[in-house]
Amino acid sequence: MKNSVLTTRLSYTASEVAGQLIFCVVSFYLLKFYTDVYGISAAAAGTILLLARSVDAIDAPLWGILFDKTHSRWGKSRPWFLWLCVPFAFFGVLTFVTPSFGAMAKVIYAAATYVVCSILYTGINTPVTSILSALTGDTHERITLTSFRMFGSKLGVLIVNLTVLKMVTWLGRGNDRLGFMLVMPMYACGTVLLYLLAFRNLKEVVTSEKHRLSIRQSFAALHGNGPWFIIFFSSFFFWIAFVSRISAAPYFFQYVLRRKDLISVANSLDVISLATIVLLPWFCRRFTKRTVWVASLAGAIVSQVVIQAGVAESSSAIVMTGWSLGFLTSGVAMAIPFSTLSDSVDYGEWKRGVRAVGLLTALGAAFCLKAGSGLGGALPAWILSWYSYVPNVEQTQRSLHGIELSFIWLPALCYALAAIPVFFYYRYECLELRIRKELEQRRSMATAISSSV
Repeated sequence: MKNSVLTTRLSYTASEVAGQLIFCVVSFYLLKFYTDVYGISAAAAGTILLLARSVDAIDAPLWGILFDKTHSRWGKSRPWFLWLCVPFAFFGVLTFVTPSFGAMAKVIYAAATYVVCSILYTGINTPVTSILSALTGDTHERITLTSFRMFGSKLGVLIVNLTVLKMVTWLGRGNDRLGFMLVMPMYACGTVLLYLLAFRNLKEVVTSEKHRLSIRQSFAALHGNGPWFIIFFSSFFFWIAFVSRISAAPYFFQYVLRRKDLISVANSLDVISLATIVLLPWFCRRFTKRTVWVASLAGAIVSQVVIQAGVAESSSAIVMTGWSLGFLTSGVAMAIPFSTLSDSVDYGEWKRGVRAVGLLTALGAAFCLKAGSGLGGALPAWILSWYSYVPNVEQTQRSLHGIELSFIWLPALCYALAAIPVFFYYRYECLELRIRKELEQRRSMATAISSSV
């Protein structure tokens, strides 16, 4: 039993590493890749990022409905690891291929490859979240599995940030276009292998309806689902904050702090969030989830203020302190929604009798992640364009102000907006034990009736 639990935890970790090997490069470096490597204007790059997120407004619920209709010998969520890993990896590579097109053709190519990559990421990442409710019915084990998942996320981010720019420089020999084209297939191979490992080892043991849910039934699980709406709005603003921060970071360290050498180091510090993520199960046993959640977002706001103090003092040490504090606190705020989403699935089943795990997780996790990430990338790009940013030259005071606005105050505002709905979560958190017991009774009765027929 212990080996089975450990295998499940490690395989769940692998599923997140798999996605991050490509998605981390997109989140951290795509905006700067578009403007400084492929030669697309900041305004056009921002529009591409937002376009992909607008498509997600359509494809996320469609994926969710498709997942709810999935009924295979492997379950509802697990088979998608097998079916989508190769297409996702392939388009992840194409997103960083740079054909020598004209200006407009470049924009069209970049938009097309990124949009398809984004759609496929929604399709393969949503099952990573939705399968959690099927792996166990224990809310505490779900938090533990989420911690393992976040470990995988941070491990993937660390691997990418420690290697990607160095490998691009080394393999490209000064030609970053060539470097990215050679590096991305390596990450893509790792992505495919790890998704296949997760597919092989993860098992769906908490069964939902055997029949395929209709669209109307899936959406019925949203009606009156208060915890889900809290998770949705908080996650949406969180991802705007988090991604705008990391998207603007290369510009900030190169032009404001004048420490381009710190970019890879700074992004690699994302791994220190594991210090708080591994303690998440302990935090949630000692305090309410709401308290832990709000405290983490408040800490993220404070981190941005510390960075501003570092800018005012022209101190790299203070800036890096604030930057590190931001990762420590935001890691918890990133992790909690993934576990609470499974609880909202239980809530929907308890209240409406419908376990729409696909739709609820597609909208609550994938849509928020993708829409928030898109705006988190687009808003800094538009701010840079508005403040007359020109790549690879000495920046004016106006453009430097735009970089600071994108990097410091936009994330701080969105972290604050993410905290507001969380204050109302406790009323639903109090119901979790009751919901779990009543659902177990319902399932036992349903099994007994089915056996007697």
